[in-house]
Amino acid sequence: MFGFKKNKECVLYSPVNGKTISLEEVPDKVFASKMMGDGIAFELNDVNLYAPCDGELTMVAHTFHAYGFKARNGAEILIHVGLDTVNLNGQGFICVKEKGSKVSVGELIAKVDLDFMKEKGINLITPMVITNSADYKFHCIEPNKVVHAKNDKVIYFE
Repeated sequence: MFGFKKNKECVLYSPVNGKTISLEEVPDKVFASKMMGDGIAFELNDVNLYAPCDGELTMVAHTFHAYGFKARNGAEILIHVGLDTVNLNGQGFICVKEKGSKVSVGELIAKVDLDFMKEKGINLITPMVITNSADYKFHCIEPNKVVHAKNDKVIYFE
């Protein structure tokens, strides 16, 4: 009615401690082809998973391997912890927030049992994609950068 545009400015912070990699490098066709959306991935090297933005935790997979967020700018973010982790049926994960919770950037969402994952031979590459990425213009930081959860900005929306 008044021609207001939705404010699309937003920043996503690293949800984990680790090293960034491009989605194209993820050894999973669904993520590498950006079928789920565009974004960035991480080589996870810590037990904690944090909220990447202020917003709402909109989805918690019943197997605790994937989490969905809705940022204040409307961006929908999916974080998929590891590859083939759905097959673990929740083993190796502790979820500390419930679906529907309001979250702040850097708030603890879940914990990952790294020893269990190593024992099971799980690849802990963790994609973070914007599932409605076609609606936004954004930039990811350079791949191969070491990031620290809660401190490092990894995606900048325009």
